[in-house]
Amino acid sequence: MVTDTPPNTPRQLSLGISPCPNDTFIFHGLIHGLAPANPEFGLSRLVMADVEELNALAASGELDVVKISMAAMAEASRHYRLLSCGGALGRGCGPLLLARKGYDPRQAFETLALPGARTTAALLASLAGTPGRRVQLRYDEIMPAIASGQVDAGVVIHEGRFTYAQHGLDLVLDYGAWWEGCYKLPLPLGVIALKRSLGPDVADMAARAIRASLVHAWKHPEDSREFIAKNAQELSPEVTKAHIETFVTPFSLDVGDEGRRAIEAMAGAAFRQVGNHLGGADLFW
Repeated sequence: MVTDTPPNTPRQLSLGISPCPNDTFIFHGLIHGLAPANPEFGLSRLVMADVEELNALAASGELDVVKISMAAMAEASRHYRLLSCGGALGRGCGPLLLARKGYDPRQAFETLALPGARTTAALLASLAGTPGRRVQLRYDEIMPAIASGQVDAGVVIHEGRFTYAQHGLDLVLDYGAWWEGCYKLPLPLGVIALKRSLGPDVADMAARAIRASLVHAWKHPEDSREFIAKNAQELSPEVTKAHIETFVTPFSLDVGDEGRRAIEAMAGAAFRQVGNHLGGADLFW
């Protein structure tokens, strides 16, 4: 016997985010049912994984709602469109190209560590013409690999921005500053994608829930502190705070016109690199 779904029953969706402080800060309220719009959004499955793992899941359309690298949208676009909230977009937040102290700037790097082939960091390294044979490592393995001499240089994301000097490393290039100088736009790093098959009504509902969750996090930061710390693992409270302040911006609430232009510029570069001609017109809900 088939019955109608009660009108107040939450829509059950699978969600994938990273364990990084910016994601756990934004989505804590949604995951734990603390924000007013959340009753519309029920979780059928929660996946917390490294961003490159999430990129791979999105490439095959595995999850309903997923945080991915902006560059990964070139592959994921056949399955997803973007929500205008919940992502990491801003100024002064770009990946960093690092090398060991005392490196010779006249000599090209032979090996370059990247946090995944689908990441925005990898795309920026390509756009900026950074040399070196690409070596794919998990994001938290890159600084030790540079310090030990396993690779000549590497591109770091997340907390590496705040801790690289402690590893005896030097900054070679700030890709965020490079992007902002070239494009005169903020840098889109990560975005929230929702499956095309779910339709615009579900997209609107998910966006409301994410915005409500973020507003709750800003108003009640103490609610999410334990959850963030548990998932951030070895990060100090100071680095965690800096991470959230850097990667959770007003663009996380709504990308607005400037954010859309930035995302479309990055998407265009990513689509050209993989030969995807979908373009920006069909990018957003």
